[in-house]
Amino acid sequence: MIREYTSDCVHCGFCLPTCPTYVLWREEMDSPRGRIHLMDARLDGTIALNATVAQHFDRCLGCMACVSSCPSGVRYDRLIESTRAAVEEELARPLGDRLVRGLLFRLLPYPKRMRAALKLAPLGRAAPLPRRFRPLVEIAPRWRGEGEVPPVTPASGAPRARVGLLTGCVQGAVFPEVNAATARVLAADGFEVVAPPQGCCGALSVHAGRLEEGKEFARRLLDALDDVDLVVVNTSGCGSHLKELGWLLGDERAEAFASKVRDVGELLAETRPRAARHPLPLRVALQDSCHLRHAQRLPLSSRTSLARIPGLEVVEPAEQDICCGSAGIYNVIQPEAAGELGERKAAHVVATGAQAYASANPGCLVQVSNALRRKQRPLPALHPIELVDASIRNTGVGRLLASTRR
Repeated sequence: MIREYTSDCVHCGFCLPTCPTYVLWREEMDSPRGRIHLMDARLDGTIALNATVAQHFDRCLGCMACVSSCPSGVRYDRLIESTRAAVEEELARPLGDRLVRGLLFRLLPYPKRMRAALKLAPLGRAAPLPRRFRPLVEIAPRWRGEGEVPPVTPASGAPRARVGLLTGCVQGAVFPEVNAATARVLAADGFEVVAPPQGCCGALSVHAGRLEEGKEFARRLLDALDDVDLVVVNTSGCGSHLKELGWLLGDERAEAFASKVRDVGELLAETRPRAARHPLPLRVALQDSCHLRHAQRLPLSSRTSLARIPGLEVVEPAEQDICCGSAGIYNVIQPEAAGELGERKAAHVVATGAQAYASANPGCLVQVSNALRRKQRPLPALHPIELVDASIRNTGVGRLLASTRR
């Protein structure tokens, strides 16, 4: 299967200008084309899967900018996930790397554990931690997520459909307000929203090469959200993963589930609104998350719903195609590269002159907020659905910005 995908690459180089690691280092082996060369060489047996080779795969952010820029339609997303699974299965990583990765996957997919760990983060920042563990506390958000989504949020008026809301792991622990806002907006526009108890969808595990673990999480989610018309996702990395479940799990049930998955911005763009939108005079820098722009092929998916808000001005930072450096666990296991990309993105956000920053992915919100804070230019950080919610509820700019995370 991997060989079938690598043979599609004609090595034209169109992917190079949009690959963050190639932009940073100008190294062929740290580009999609170079990594595909390495994949082929491994399959041919001309190179071994050693630490040097694996490093080039580890340095990939999995942002999929190469997928949307490729004229040949190379499925680099499937190639890198399969290759990373091989790395995890075949390569004996150093002890420090194993400890960091092990800790991440004992925390991130479990919201209760993550909330407990976040409470300890301030102590960790003051403690003399080993260098490998410092990124764990440095990226931890300074705010505390509050609130919960009701199991059922009734539709306003006759229900258009019954939708299941993915509450997520990182989203549920760090941004529960985003889930609550999503449920309110969908209900106001005529959807019955159900949010049954659920766990991680498996995206973090799959994107890090832990395929079997990710598949098990995904199967549990299928059971939790089985009886709905649509599955709504407000985290772009999770959305791109769930839309690929048919390929990942290889069965009809997963294929049917994947066909029901919608990004919340995608769904609202397709829906005639019922609830009135009130003015929200605000200039917002909207960063397109990579898994919306490239993996799901939904550039600026929230623009339609944001354009319905009177007075809201949406501006785009430069280099929208270049990742901010969050990328799942990337900003922990590749902190130098992630930090450089985060600073670059933050500078572009500041240059817009915006009063707030918005992105439809929790990792992006945390990553860029931290970079803005380091630049001493903190901005309110919002998910686009929170802007729609504030407009419907007539919150007002002052109250919205005063209560928003930075």
